[in-house]
Amino acid sequence: MSKQEFQPKDLAGKLAKAFLHNPLTPLLGVFLLVIGYFALEFTPREEDPQMEISGGSIIVALPGATPKEIENVIVKPLERKIREIKGVEYIYGMAMNDMGVVNVSYYIGEDREESNLKLYDKVMQNMNMLPKGTMQPLVKPFDIDIDVPILSAAFYTKEGSKLTQPELFNEIRKMQHEINRIDNVARTELKGEKKHQFNIEVDMHKLSGHHLSLGQIAQALQSLAINVPDIDTDTKSGRLAVFGVKNAIESKKDIENVIIAVYHGSPVYLKDVATVSMGENFQNFKETQISFKDQSGEFTPLQQQVTMTVSKLKGTNAVFIAENFKAKLNEFKPRLDELGVGYVITRNYGQRADDSVNRLVSNLLISIVIVVGLLVFVLGWKESLIVAFTVPAIFAVTLFIAYMTDQTVNRITLFAFMVSLGMLVDAAIIVVENIHRHMHEHGAADKSSDQIVLEATDEIGPATNVATVAIILTMIPMAFVGQMMGQFMKPIPLNVPVALFASLIVAYIFAPYMAKRMMRKPKHKHGHSAEANEGGAK
Repeated sequence: MSKQEFQPKDLAGKLAKAFLHNPLTPLLGVFLLVIGYFALEFTPREEDPQMEISGGSIIVALPGATPKEIENVIVKPLERKIREIKGVEYIYGMAMNDMGVVNVSYYIGEDREESNLKLYDKVMQNMNMLPKGTMQPLVKPFDIDIDVPILSAAFYTKEGSKLTQPELFNEIRKMQHEINRIDNVARTELKGEKKHQFNIEVDMHKLSGHHLSLGQIAQALQSLAINVPDIDTDTKSGRLAVFGVKNAIESKKDIENVIIAVYHGSPVYLKDVATVSMGENFQNFKETQISFKDQSGEFTPLQQQVTMTVSKLKGTNAVFIAENFKAKLNEFKPRLDELGVGYVITRNYGQRADDSVNRLVSNLLISIVIVVGLLVFVLGWKESLIVAFTVPAIFAVTLFIAYMTDQTVNRITLFAFMVSLGMLVDAAIIVVENIHRHMHEHGAADKSSDQIVLEATDEIGPATNVATVAIILTMIPMAFVGQMMGQFMKPIPLNVPVALFASLIVAYIFAPYMAKRMMRKPKHKHGHSAEANEGGAK
């Protein structure tokens, strides 16, 4: 009569039995490692986790108005109306010459698109409350993915270069168009630039003599410029009002002959109250400079620079974008050298994200070596190799699931992996240790290897399952933490439970399979081994 086959009762034993002699088990192991490798390579890498932050700015221009007037007729009325929107946390109003700005911040976690729509609707519904002469409000939503650049490069003229600052800006702007064409680049911006423009310096005394206002000049200039001209009544001299008309027309005479008003039956031209010149936007005080340390340790004199910043689309790989950005700069390098323009990359979040992931892989390999080294002394080298395989297999499953759920690899994701690293090997060690113990019991000689492996795995199943589920449950509450901390720490409750659950499945499938083929029962002096009689009849 054949010996009755062992029937496992727990999930652990049932999984072990299903895969113990299945020819697809080794293929499954290889498959897990392959998809894990591809997930590691293609999962978007970035410095910080994705965060849902909503808000926006409302910019309203009223030419000729003082800051006090802007505050009373624009900023305060808008603040009262915006407070009617559900989910608004903070409102910051600013009043300045000719313009008011209201910044709105929603509670973290509010849906971004819905919040932007509510803000726009509220402003448009209350257009009638704005005073006469107010220009069309500009509602500009915040987008943390786009507003925070991942790359920046500073361009400067080398010694001997004949380029002026406006000419440098024009050359970099040509490059900007090509950089914008890189895949997944959301926006590029230039900062610290000097632009060509027509400068209109208004003589305030002549303006008063003709009983005119700055608002009338601004409205007259709208016939020349698509956008409202830049207005700044506080120049370095403190006496002139400056209107900058950028790239609007080709001759300053066209601007000088603009009719501002009719006074006593005679037209008042712009040249009667202002001086028009072709130059650069000298009302822009936000200049940027760069200095380098030479071989002797001395810093070179400060040089004017133009900084280009690059932002990426949400959920895209900062590493790939950074590599493509540097490749584009190399394409432009001959042209820049010819013009005497140098550049230096001052920010590269893609490189930092890539270094973080590579450090994780290095730490993972070190941890595997440490675990294997400890188990060699406690159980044996074969048992340690079984446990060593489970670690990359578990991470492979976790990374693949993260990739399929549109997550990114960032500093918090890596922290979650490092936190769970010590817990991931628990299930595999428990399974292997129990199989090792069963094989060294006195009754092991009368049992087949299959029965020993299945009994040992099934025996530790209930306790291991409960312990793992208990650890998973301690991580779940982190998913319900709100505000900034909840958004920032979200990768932990998303990835640690997945890794722990994967550790159970991998341990129950592969540890028994590998133990059956690598571990052997010791030879006993008394009794006989059942290995020789496996499958035989009694």
